[in-house]
Amino acid sequence: MKGIIVVNAFDCGKNVMYKANRMSDSFSRRGVQTKIVPNDRFLAVVGEGGKVGLNTDADFAVYLDKDKYVQYLLEKAGIAVFNSARSTELCDDKMMTHIALVNHGIDMPMTLGGALCYSGESQLKEEYLKYIADTLGLPLVVKSCYGSYGQQVHLAENYSTLKEIASRLKNSATLFQRYVKESHGKDMRVIVVGGKAVAWMTRRSEIDFRSNVEAGGKGYVCDLPDSFRRIAEKSAEILQLDFCGADILFGKDGPLLCEANSNAMIGEAERVTEVDIADCYVNHILNKLNYGAGGRH
Repeated sequence: MKGIIVVNAFDCGKNVMYKANRMSDSFSRRGVQTKIVPNDRFLAVVGEGGKVGLNTDADFAVYLDKDKYVQYLLEKAGIAVFNSARSTELCDDKMMTHIALVNHGIDMPMTLGGALCYSGESQLKEEYLKYIADTLGLPLVVKSCYGSYGQQVHLAENYSTLKEIASRLKNSATLFQRYVKESHGKDMRVIVVGGKAVAWMTRRSEIDFRSNVEAGGKGYVCDLPDSFRRIAEKSAEILQLDFCGADILFGKDGPLLCEANSNAMIGEAERVTEVDIADCYVNHILNKLNYGAGGRH
C-alpha cells in the first residue's frame, strides 16, 4: 500500500511540515510507504474523454490542504482521501460550517452571513451596518469566511471600526459574529479523530482577543468537561470529519462552538498533552482502509 500526504504548494511552513512528517513517520513504522507532495503537481486532472487523469499511483491520500479541486478529483478516481473533499469544503468556509451545524443542538455564537459585494466602487448601506451592530452589539467579531491561523479575524470595537472593516472586506465572503467577552483571549482546542476526542488543551493569549497559537497564544493542560467533549465530537460527526480540531469558546451559559478545523495543526497540542496525535490519525486511517497488522489489505 502506498499513500501521499498532500500539503499546500505555497504554505509549507514548519507547522505544516511538522504534521506531515509526523504522519509520514507513523505510516513508515507500520510498513506503509508515503510521500509528501505539494499540491502543485497536478495529481489529478479532468482528462481526455472527460475522465479523471491521474499523476499518482497512490492508494490513499492524507489531504493536509484546503485546495479542494484536486481533492475532489482524487475521490472521483476512487482514491480514499482523508478528510473527504466535502468535509474539507464545509470547514474551509466558516459560514458554511455554521450552516451545516445549525439545528443540530450545537450552541454557537449568533452569526450573520455578510452580503457579498461584486463591485469595488459600491458603498455599504448604513442600514445594513446598523442592523449588524444593533443585532450583535458592539464590540463584535468580523471574519473572512476563508482564512487560517486567525489572521482574517477582526474585532470591531465600535461602529466606525465595523464600517472600516466591513468596507475593506466587502468583496470577499465575510461573516459577523457576536463577541463572547467571557472568552476574550482564550478557548479550548479539542482534537477529534475517528469521532472521539483524543487530545485537548486550553489556548490563552495575553496580547490578543484571539487565542490562536500563530497569533501569540499558548496551549495549557486542562480537563475536558463533558459538555465540551459533546460539542466537539458531535460537530465532527455532523461534518463527517476523520480528523477535526474543534475550537470552543467559554460562553457565559456554557461552551460555544467557534470553528471546526479539518486541517488543524498538531504541534502545540502534542507538546502540551504528550498525546501522539499523528499516530492516532494514522491508526484511524489504516483501520478504515482495513490495513491489518500484517501489512495487508
